[in-house]
Amino acid sequence: MDLLLILTYAALCTAIFKLFRIPLNKWTVPTAFLGGVVLIGALIFLMNYNHPYSEASRLYFVSTPVIPVVSGQVVEVPVQPNLPLEQGDILFRIDPTPFENRVKSLKAQLTSAQADRYRASELVKRGMGKRRDLDVMTAQVNDLQAQLNIAQYELEQCVVRAPSRGFVTHVSLRPGMYATTLPLRPSMVFIPDEGYYYTAWMRQNSMLRLQPGDEAEVAFDGIPGQVFSGRVKQVLSVIAEGQIQPSGNLTNFNGAQPPGRVPVNIEITDPRFAAYAASLPGGAYAQTAIYSQHLRHLAVMRKILLRMAAWMNYIFPFH
Repeated sequence: MDLLLILTYAALCTAIFKLFRIPLNKWTVPTAFLGGVVLIGALIFLMNYNHPYSEASRLYFVSTPVIPVVSGQVVEVPVQPNLPLEQGDILFRIDPTPFENRVKSLKAQLTSAQADRYRASELVKRGMGKRRDLDVMTAQVNDLQAQLNIAQYELEQCVVRAPSRGFVTHVSLRPGMYATTLPLRPSMVFIPDEGYYYTAWMRQNSMLRLQPGDEAEVAFDGIPGQVFSGRVKQVLSVIAEGQIQPSGNLTNFNGAQPPGRVPVNIEITDPRFAAYAASLPGGAYAQTAIYSQHLRHLAVMRKILLRMAAWMNYIFPFH
């Protein structure tokens, strides 16, 4: 855009000099040159301030780590990667043998305890037994019933199912592997079918011109030549660089760290985007321009720049 403005200004100055026969001397030429610097510089600075731009934008999605409730050896993995799943579809199965044996053991203990409670109850009714013995037997039966409920629940969890609609990707789990309940070692990654979230990372200098509801445009690297309209949905009030978590270290200033950018959620409202959304992978990069309500006529420059960048996505020198 700056080159286009320079060429346009140069052509305009040439036409004015020839049309009005202005002499080329030490006054007119520097005046035209300095006037162009001031004019073009002012246009570019005002555009950057009132209509901010971000080359760091991305589609984000939520991933759910699949962590089984029980640990055990995997015996079957019927799920296929990247195929749509419904809630409740089987992801994988864990060997149920130890959990089945646990249920059988508790059922046997519960049956014996219930018989003991019945005998203690009959003795109390006949006045030949102690009430405390009946209370102890009743407590034992209740405890074994609770343990049996937990064991049956764990047995049901040997079949790990999809938590919602979605799909699993990068399935590397195989029969014979050991699935654990540790959250640091999920067995799979499940992607819920809830769509993507588009976030533009704007410079902090643009905070005064970022308001929810402002018009926005997006150009994806993977969709050359196309620009999609949208609006600013939310300007997040915190950035990652400022967070503090409890630790044994004091907070220090890292001077080499660049200033963090402000995350801005963009809602793409262009109806044409639905036809391209399926071809975009989660995490796709894009460029974003936001048009504030100030100096609206300068937004034309930003729109031209964004469209030029979208067409430049057709050119990549990799082979």
